[in-house]
Amino acid sequence: MEQTWSTLISNVRLGRDEYRVVRPALAVKHAMLYEGRLGAQLSVDKRAAVMLAMAWGLAARSPHSLIYLPLRTARPADSAGQERLLDLVLLHHRLAFPVSRWKQVRARLGPGRPHGVRLPPQAFRQRPDGGQRRWTHQDFRDHLRWDIAADTLFLIGSREAFELEADPVRALAEDCPAHLATSPGTHCCAEISMGRTRIGHPDRRRPWAELHIEYCQRHR
Repeated sequence: MEQTWSTLISNVRLGRDEYRVVRPALAVKHAMLYEGRLGAQLSVDKRAAVMLAMAWGLAARSPHSLIYLPLRTARPADSAGQERLLDLVLLHHRLAFPVSRWKQVRARLGPGRPHGVRLPPQAFRQRPDGGQRRWTHQDFRDHLRWDIAADTLFLIGSREAFELEADPVRALAEDCPAHLATSPGTHCCAEISMGRTRIGHPDRRRPWAELHIEYCQRHR
């Protein structure tokens, strides 16, 4: 899926630290992220699905950037209006970014510098099936971690962690439009594991949850 993503880049300094934030240049109109019973719920249309896939690939390959998707203003007209809306930030764990600082960083973004992001057609490395199953092992550490701060869901992990969950995100953008064209009414979604899922070895601070991403048929 080789495309150019129009973004804005801001460098924000807080004390001695400087953070590089990448966000879409155009507003996201048809996507909504909110807290659900088992985790987070995200609905996307065709354009938002492509944007999410680009952001996912960039987060995996850019260990020094925070990838910010401002989604809180994208509430669809037919939503219940009772949800706690969230923004989304994807970042590499190497940044060791304290999420408590996000409110300050977001307030200082400014207009940003225009920048086109291009990912190669095969943005994610192909992995054998055995690699997909390693997350069940007790010693496996490449899970996506998550946190919530300042009305924002943070997904934090290594390149390996993002790539292990990448195929469902890619399929939303590449496969769902054609699938729904031939089978209207089909539920098309991606289920992204967040946190440590192995029974008996949970992440006690942020236990297992799921990001459920649904392809929105009303805004295809």
